[in-house]
Amino acid sequence: MSAPLLTLSRGDSVTAWELSPTTAIYYPGTPAPARDPQNYHYINGFVDVGDLPCRVATWRDVATRTVALQTDWPVESLNLPGSNRRVEFTQFRYRPTRLSRWCRTRIAAPEDRYCSFRLTTCGAIHIWVDGLLAARFEPFTRNQAQETVVHLPIKAAGSEVIVLSEDMAERDTNWFFELSLVDQVRLDIFLPGAEVGEQAEALKALAAQVRCRGDVVSEDDDIVLIFDTAPSMDVEIEVTVASTSHSHASALNRRVTLKAGATEVFVCHGREVPDGYYNVPLMFSIGPSRVERVIGCAVLHALVPGDIPGDLAGRKQLALEHAARHGEDRMGTVVALLETGQGADPRIRPILEDTLQSIEERHDCADFVAVPLLWAYQRHAPDFPQDLRRRTETVLQGFRYWVDEPGNDVMWFWSENHALCFHVSQLLAGLAWPDAIFSASGRSGRQQAEVALERLGSWLDAVEEDGLAEWNSSAYYPVDFIGLLALAELAPEAISGRAKGLCDRIFSMLALHTLNAVPAGSMGRAYDKELRAGPLTELAPFAAVAFGKGWLNSGVASLPLFAAGRYEPPTDLWRHAQPARGETISAQYRQGFGPAALLTLHKTEGIQLSTNSGARAGGYGHQQHVIDLRFASHPMARSWINHPGEDDPWGNQRPSYWAGNGNLPRVLQDGGTALVLYRLDADARLDFTHIYAARSGLEHHLDGDTLILKAGQALVGYKATSPLMPVTTGPGAGLEYRQIGRQQGWAVITADGQDLDQFTRQLGAMRLHLGDDGTRLVLGGPHRSDLCLNWTRSAEEEARIGQASAEPSITRRAAP
Repeated sequence: MSAPLLTLSRGDSVTAWELSPTTAIYYPGTPAPARDPQNYHYINGFVDVGDLPCRVATWRDVATRTVALQTDWPVESLNLPGSNRRVEFTQFRYRPTRLSRWCRTRIAAPEDRYCSFRLTTCGAIHIWVDGLLAARFEPFTRNQAQETVVHLPIKAAGSEVIVLSEDMAERDTNWFFELSLVDQVRLDIFLPGAEVGEQAEALKALAAQVRCRGDVVSEDDDIVLIFDTAPSMDVEIEVTVASTSHSHASALNRRVTLKAGATEVFVCHGREVPDGYYNVPLMFSIGPSRVERVIGCAVLHALVPGDIPGDLAGRKQLALEHAARHGEDRMGTVVALLETGQGADPRIRPILEDTLQSIEERHDCADFVAVPLLWAYQRHAPDFPQDLRRRTETVLQGFRYWVDEPGNDVMWFWSENHALCFHVSQLLAGLAWPDAIFSASGRSGRQQAEVALERLGSWLDAVEEDGLAEWNSSAYYPVDFIGLLALAELAPEAISGRAKGLCDRIFSMLALHTLNAVPAGSMGRAYDKELRAGPLTELAPFAAVAFGKGWLNSGVASLPLFAAGRYEPPTDLWRHAQPARGETISAQYRQGFGPAALLTLHKTEGIQLSTNSGARAGGYGHQQHVIDLRFASHPMARSWINHPGEDDPWGNQRPSYWAGNGNLPRVLQDGGTALVLYRLDADARLDFTHIYAARSGLEHHLDGDTLILKAGQALVGYKATSPLMPVTTGPGAGLEYRQIGRQQGWAVITADGQDLDQFTRQLGAMRLHLGDDGTRLVLGGPHRSDLCLNWTRSAEEEARIGQASAEPSITRRAAP
């Protein structure tokens, strides 16, 4: 037998597998109304909505089926040891889809024996050992990991282990399994059907190390893949640059060769790819051996925010024309084309057809495009192609507008943004066809509009009182704007006026958390792309148009509705968006039910610190981004702390490695200083928290337990309660700093206008102490009072949170 690919000890996971292609089967189940837990109090990460028809049908099938072993499937790729202990197939499906994939490896024990493994899975697992079924575990719970212990008969000569992994995909689908060794024994793992040795080692290393050079690729830069170690032979890499938006368009596909001995390979010039934050699927090949990997890459041609000339009306017109020329293939581009008198543009028909198909088939997020489709129909129906006008009427009168109407789709109704868009689309459709009978509900259009007005009243009552659970979200403010701007333009006056008032509030929060044209800050829901690439979000053009400086991009979810509509934000918000020299802007307010957030902002011309001190300490931080630093020195100059929720730096779990928190911290902000206290669960997957610190626009200076970032005249110091470990290889190389330990604390100290040496001495004189068994964090030093943070909120804190307003309380202070 050849040398093993890896050897397992107790606690290690089996990460070497041959993988079949994925089988995906549309599996909707029988239409039925869904349980409706909607109470208009929104909690991020909420999933307790009952079992959809597809899952009911799955469990019915599972109860009676017998699964036969298959061995003749082709090997599509390899899963090799790298940054993820799980065998991960996580993905997004817009329709209910049964997924399955076969996996094969070979395991050898020191002697013939049963070996115990902890099996963790989202989905279902069958395991065969040497052709015999050895384990079956089929919880099929949606996105909720389940575990059991399995006992597998492993031979000294080696046993073939085949796994069938399955899941029932309902939109975002955390699909994985993990086999971790429980016994105190060493096991050897082989992949006899694949080319191993140098080839497998090279692929394993490359998949774990790969990233794009730099934080961002400008027009004058190149997209270059870099690695830490060089392969010993040439490696073929298929590179796809694919949009992260709902259009999923591919901007580029190339085959490149990483030469033996090389640690980087050129893919393309930056100017060959439009602006955007891209998923970059990679396929590494050496002979028949193949390994897949997906990484991220930001492309921003102009690194200096541009001035958007003219008054608001003029800037809106420029944005509308830009969307008409450069918008992605989504319904918002059709709105822009029609609003600019370009009804004959050939792009309109295919976009309309795609939009109608997604609504017809009830794809998840169909509500996001139903609203701009209704906007376009109400304002420009005569410009629709005649057949598509009739089809629009049929499709929208047959759409499912809420869970009380029978369905077997996986549309998500229950989050803040989706509830709004469903209610708005129901209202606008009812107003458009008051006498038509809507087939899913059996109601007339007039009745649909009445129901929608009542639901919108409840939604607005809650959000006006509580604020937004998805506060400051660069991903979801643009979705909120889909609904709110349509209401402001097309709804009856009573609802229209309330929508305008909420738009005012969102624009105020946007202005407060924008620095040098980039929206940032603590967020109720964040993804990697919004954190890593602020100027490329769909929210950034709203700031550009409203405040006269920034970037326009291809995002058209709602910007064309802003640009074409009559709504105007308050005129003086630009003062919040960019402080004057020497000025400090402070703000505090609550957001979300509970409240979910007590937000504090400290902002100067060069630096912005934003935190949420209302997070439920120790809880699960689904996508909650609790502390954020934004620097004016570069559009990508950003930094934050979080506890990673998964192993893979390029993963897309919720929480992910960089977005959200596996365990939420306690946070306290006092002006430009913040304390962050973590107490990680005993079963927390990773025992460290870490800093993300971009390289663009920032100097890094590390000394023991202190990291200083310098951005022009702005400075920030991170002090930790134990030494910081810089990450020097892989995707985190040069931008990640870890603090190890189940109990740990951080201090974040910002400054403006001080030189580096002076600031270093100031930090050196400070002391950060973690005491009382990790429940009390104290920052002290000369010429300052101690700043203390306790793990448990005091009665005074509880009272302050309860008394805080959802409207920002803003203080401006000029330099002395």
